[in-house]
Amino acid sequence: MIANENQPVERREHPVDVVERLASRNEWTFDRADEDEISILVAGVWAQYEVAFTWLPEIESLHVSCSFDLKIPSRRRAEITALVQLINEQLWLGHFDLWRREDIVMFRHAHCLAGGAQPSDAQCRTIVNAALGACENYFQAFQFVLWSGRSAREAMDLAMFETKGNA
Repeated sequence: MIANENQPVERREHPVDVVERLASRNEWTFDRADEDEISILVAGVWAQYEVAFTWLPEIESLHVSCSFDLKIPSRRRAEITALVQLINEQLWLGHFDLWRREDIVMFRHAHCLAGGAQPSDAQCRTIVNAALGACENYFQAFQFVLWSGRSAREAMDLAMFETKGNA
């Protein structure tokens, strides 16, 4: 492991301030619990999403999570775990986790800003768009497994099916 100097890094702007500016510009409801955290509510097509950013100064990373109201009953946990794995194989940025303690599915990503790097508005916007896009794209797959009793593979195939044109 490479030695860490544990020196606090001077930053022009707190990383969560960049995220707060993004939330304000988009007129999203947000709560800044403390200096290192912000929670944002964003309405999607399929659900209301809670996007949370947490600044982790000890590892100089901005952690983002995006969750939606979807409780996983224990009888469907194995199939949801299989679905999460199939979905994660498709993602280039971030990943889904099944948080067993709360039985919820959550999209997560960490943006490393080591050495005093500053997050840009464009980077934060891209991260939020990736989180919301992944949740919107795969929300129905989770629904298929939970409420339609489909297998992870069937749910993934249904979620990936694209219709073209108009009827």
